[in-house]
Amino acid sequence: MLPVVIVGGLHADARRSTVARLLADVPGAVVLHHDLTTAASGTVVRTVRDATGLRSAGEAPLVDDCACCALREDLVPELRRLAGDGATRLAVVELWDSVEPRPMAEVVVAGGLPLAGVVTAVDPALLLPCLGNGDDLAERGLAAAADDRRTVADTFARQLEYAPVLAVVDSPEADDEDRELLRQLHPTARRVPVPSGASDPAGPGAPESAPSPARAPSAPAPPTPAGGRSPAAPSPLAAAVLAGFDVEAAAAAQHPACALLPAEADAHGVSTLVWHRRRPFHPERLYRALEDLTCAAARSRGRFWLADRPDTLLHWDAAGGALCVEPAGPWLASLSDAAWDGVPPVRRAAAALDWHPEHGDRGQHLVFTSPGLDREGLTRLLESCLLTDAEYAAGRDAWKRLPPAFDPLLEV
Repeated sequence: MLPVVIVGGLHADARRSTVARLLADVPGAVVLHHDLTTAASGTVVRTVRDATGLRSAGEAPLVDDCACCALREDLVPELRRLAGDGATRLAVVELWDSVEPRPMAEVVVAGGLPLAGVVTAVDPALLLPCLGNGDDLAERGLAAAADDRRTVADTFARQLEYAPVLAVVDSPEADDEDRELLRQLHPTARRVPVPSGASDPAGPGAPESAPSPARAPSAPAPPTPAGGRSPAAPSPLAAAVLAGFDVEAAAAAQHPACALLPAEADAHGVSTLVWHRRRPFHPERLYRALEDLTCAAARSRGRFWLADRPDTLLHWDAAGGALCVEPAGPWLASLSDAAWDGVPPVRRAAAALDWHPEHGDRGQHLVFTSPGLDREGLTRLLESCLLTDAEYAAGRDAWKRLPPAFDPLLEV
């Protein structure tokens, strides 16, 4: 079967350099790209190119006024066609700027194709500008559908944190702070250097465009060159992106209950604060502090517990000065014994590692990463939002009667 590698990222120049490097390093590789900039005219432009240039071009119609849906519909048939041509040894799917790798990875695997790797291309000098950009994608001409309400910051954060491999271009504008920020945001990623400015084989007319939980137990072998000779040792980039990818493990690593969140760190002016407590938040006090907490760091994420919602695990996801809070299922401590049988093993294992004799897996686990982080001030603010000793001693029946300040945010 034809191995597939997904290359994504909002940093278009870094992405194109990464793709060009893979074409140069892997004999028989081709790049499949869907350009969503033409969506306004009702179509998505598909191109296939190899190391010599453009091989084919075509169009896919929009599906339900959604360019990203058209990509999903067109992707697997095109990959199967490439697999059947007998000449393609590796299919590199270059995602358009704002397309996130997770849904595309799941589409590829659901289509029965072997996903060898997922990589996000990054220019370290652009990390902070992207994470601080709260503009809607639509304002930047990057929306993938008419109802796309994502922002630049949250889209980039998901692109960055999903991939087990980061292709890092050697940007002359990047400094130690930028590189440290990248390391702290995704400490388990394999970071592979890529020369910037690699040439695009399609030429000037080309369209614009730690042990990792996402490593599969086995990986496909690098493509063998024509003539049957033993292949040369793969380049660091090719070896990294062909290491294998497990979509189920990758999805679990994104769930707030079992995500591999960053650890405490402080270097080169960048800090990561890990805040973990066993006492619930007072809903009103936390709600009043949301703006200050959201703006305290370039990136924050994790899970939290509200006193008036003792059974609901809540997901905290903030970037670009905007916060998304949403329910992420029940705390396992709230489930009956029979219901535990339906809980995935990775979720049960994560809960067991952090189990409290009274509260079970309930608790606060929030991580804040940023240059110039005010760790002491942030800690004081978080602590002030917890139940006081008297409120805590009143017990759960009293907690449930606290004002439901988060109802508007959770659309209750």
